[in-house]
Amino acid sequence: MATSRVPAAITELLAILRAAPALNGVRVVDGPEPTNLSDRQFVFVGWQPGADAAVQLVQDFNSAGARTRDENFTIACYAESRGGDKDMALRRTRVFELVAAVEDALRATNAAPTAPTLNGAVLWSHLTTGSLQQVQSNDGAVAGLAFSVSCRARI
Repeated sequence: MATSRVPAAITELLAILRAAPALNGVRVVDGPEPTNLSDRQFVFVGWQPGADAAVQLVQDFNSAGARTRDENFTIACYAESRGGDKDMALRRTRVFELVAAVEDALRATNAAPTAPTLNGAVLWSHLTTGSLQQVQSNDGAVAGLAFSVSCRARI
């Protein structure tokens, strides 16, 4: 019996995002990784700048008898768009497009009916919170959007 659905959920979230046509050419990263500045578009799963945790989770008994447990958890994620120019509006628009692609990838379609369940890893998942960050540097404009994917599972 699994103690948590978190490992399976992260694995499936990565698989769904890496297969999403709208994220073609975007580097989808598992957890923190040194940034290669030659890459310009990122989606990190299980990492946000300054976050205390990759995943926060809570479990409790599902019902009397204590045979199953409900697990609610939130996966920290971060999308980033960087450019060699100083056009912050372009970076900001692009980072919201990246997060929109993540949100779309988590919606059920005829081609991907189990996307909201992360291919059966959880009961449901959806994009919940977001926080925009913007930086102007000598290397150009950078916009980042820290967001969370919330999930509910039965273990």
